[in-house]
Amino acid sequence: MIVRKNQATLTPDEKRAFTNAVLELKRTGVYDRFVATHNSFLTSDSDFGPRVGHRGPSFLPWHRRYLLEFEAELQKVDQKVSLPYWDWTADRTPTSSLWAADFLGGISRARDGQVLDGPFAHAAGRWAVTVGVDSRPYLRRTLGAGGVQLPTKAEVNAVLAMPVYDAAPWNSTSDGFRNHLEGWRGSSLHNRVHVWIGGQMASAASPNDPVFWMHHAFVDMLWAEWQMRNPKSTYLPAGRTPDVVDLHGVMRPWNNITPADLLDHRKFYTFDTEKPGAPKR
Repeated sequence: MIVRKNQATLTPDEKRAFTNAVLELKRTGVYDRFVATHNSFLTSDSDFGPRVGHRGPSFLPWHRRYLLEFEAELQKVDQKVSLPYWDWTADRTPTSSLWAADFLGGISRARDGQVLDGPFAHAAGRWAVTVGVDSRPYLRRTLGAGGVQLPTKAEVNAVLAMPVYDAAPWNSTSDGFRNHLEGWRGSSLHNRVHVWIGGQMASAASPNDPVFWMHHAFVDMLWAEWQMRNPKSTYLPAGRTPDVVDLHGVMRPWNNITPADLLDHRKFYTFDTEKPGAPKR
């Protein structure tokens, strides 16, 4: 069984294995196909039309499937690698360990946000951005610029306490757990993290930054925790609803995958907090 670990607990060897596997997917072109998929869906998902990956109920199961496929590609490179998660309620500053030069890098050039250190710096010659909103070929970040703060544990717990998964009109104006976690309402959890990082993470091509996977692994973990806290609540809508994916509707780009197939993450992986004797959030 795959175990997803907190990035803050990874050993130097585990960090190196993860970054090497990501770099290999970039070298072979597999990585950029994932970026292109996300870019396509985020730019086409709309409050007033079909929405699959974002702005609707299937935001969480869509990304769970997306991460599962990426994790499977990583394991083709190195079967010991799994996706780490980044708990941004705990590791919430630009000096946190994930931004160190031996992991994701964290030094950005003030005038344009170019990442200057770590394995994904453009100068290292192995990370050219080819799918993006402009022609700049380098990874960019502006960690914490503009006074934006990462979400707190209290803000997360308030969203986890919401008893209903989603509600009409099933878009970015909806009330309910999904939309508050996605970040269009309330304290803007998921969306605010993208903004705090800045650069490509603030665009539709956000997977250009490898931190994307750790961020979404934590969002996925929060969904799993909400399910544990609210066992009588489930994915909504349960029946056919215009422009959104219901419980048994097919999620593009997959031909036969529905939200119902993704409700139980334990069929695919567990989190290190779920190990016997491990502390709970």
